[in-house]
Amino acid sequence: MANDSSASGVTPTAPGGDGSTAAAIPPQVERSPWAPPVAAPEPDATVAEAVTSPDAVTSPDAVTSPDAVTSPDAVTSPDAGDEPGAPEVSPAAEPVPQPAAVAPAPAATPPVRDDHPTDPLGFPPYRGRPVRPGVGRVGVIGIALVAAVLGGAVGGVVMPQLVGATLAARSGGSAGVLDAPLPPADGAPAGPVEAVADRVLPSVVQLRVQSPTSAGEGSGMVLSADGLLLTNNHVVAAAAQGGSVTVVFQNGATANATIIGRDPSSDVAVLRAQGVSGLTPIELGNSDSVRVGQQVVAFGSPLGLGGTVTTGIISARDRAVSIGEDTGAAAPTVLNALQTDAAINPGNSGGPLVDMLGRVVGINSAIATTGAQGGSIGVGFSIPINQAQRVASELERTGKASRAVLGVSVGDDPKRGGALVRSIVPGGSAELAGIHAGDTVLRFGPQRISTGTDLQAAVGSRAPGEVVEVQLADRTVTATLATAPG
Repeated sequence: MANDSSASGVTPTAPGGDGSTAAAIPPQVERSPWAPPVAAPEPDATVAEAVTSPDAVTSPDAVTSPDAVTSPDAVTSPDAGDEPGAPEVSPAAEPVPQPAAVAPAPAATPPVRDDHPTDPLGFPPYRGRPVRPGVGRVGVIGIALVAAVLGGAVGGVVMPQLVGATLAARSGGSAGVLDAPLPPADGAPAGPVEAVADRVLPSVVQLRVQSPTSAGEGSGMVLSADGLLLTNNHVVAAAAQGGSVTVVFQNGATANATIIGRDPSSDVAVLRAQGVSGLTPIELGNSDSVRVGQQVVAFGSPLGLGGTVTTGIISARDRAVSIGEDTGAAAPTVLNALQTDAAINPGNSGGPLVDMLGRVVGINSAIATTGAQGGSIGVGFSIPINQAQRVASELERTGKASRAVLGVSVGDDPKRGGALVRSIVPGGSAELAGIHAGDTVLRFGPQRISTGTDLQAAVGSRAPGEVVEVQLADRTVTATLATAPG
């Protein structure tokens, strides 16, 4: 990979003969089978980092029904007594000799292991199935984009089945609370999440994307009263190739939208809804102030279910997430993401992640999966709003976005646990700062760097022209980030 081929100018190297590896891209990056088709890389599009995006919305037909209620007819009645139709034996008849009853052989008792002694009360030891090791390990985790594709589902509507039930006869006793009057509809006090939902939902939209060969869904947020919208690039990429985007607002109204600009390397896109006014813009927060453990609320349209609200916390910051080439970028994209356990599913892509004041701190973009299923496992990733705001502003003004580069290619340093500089671009930011091949980067600004991918993500989240302190293994230098060519 060329030294300046990534948005940040930090490129991973192939495994070397010395056993060192390239930037630590998550080992099993999988694209969800329900993700919308990705457009071919644009010639002028520059790639950010090798981060994977989790936009892969599962089909609503995948909802399974919990009908596992046993039928009452399956209850067997124990036979106690003689057969009513058996012939009577005459008292005068001579008794027929019967063979001696043979006691049945006792059932073989399985040996009891010493590590599972018999219970003192006489119950046999529990022999449960052992837990399989390795489930959920990094080696089996993939990253999936969370834009929904409508396969065989009709209109993206989830069709749940009815849950079976066994009806019992009335006992003839009291109906208890069933006969009591219900409390007033407004009797429950409003909670903090409800207040956030009331404030944010009017500013959240559902995006229905149609291309010549497929259809998909995602989410977005209102940036201006006259219809400027923010979403992920991978949500609308298919529409850029001769397709269309329809916006569904919270009140059910719809409008056509045009793509103002999109940046595959940062996975950000800006749209304009046509013929609308008086919309409620969402309020932007500051993602730099987000703390691990802080409560957040996610909004979007998972599986086509518009206006869905889920809650959780910020699980981690500055998480380097490689989303492969699913964003349509010329090279893999790496996000310097916020990690959250708020449920994010296919169709949530492009929706806001907000703090408890209703201010946007991130754009929901990707989820980690175990490979067995594409839904939420409590590991979701959002693009920090500070980075997204800068990119969106440039897209709205010019239709394009600039990217910062450091001018190095990197791998992992297994000894020191940082990013090992393999080579530098002559005359680039790294060389001008005094960084040399063979140096190990341990910190980039305040961010700790453990792998080459960490450095890619950190550089990609910055703006061209930013001055950053770079801590190396034996010294600290100051680098001014350049602008990626093209």
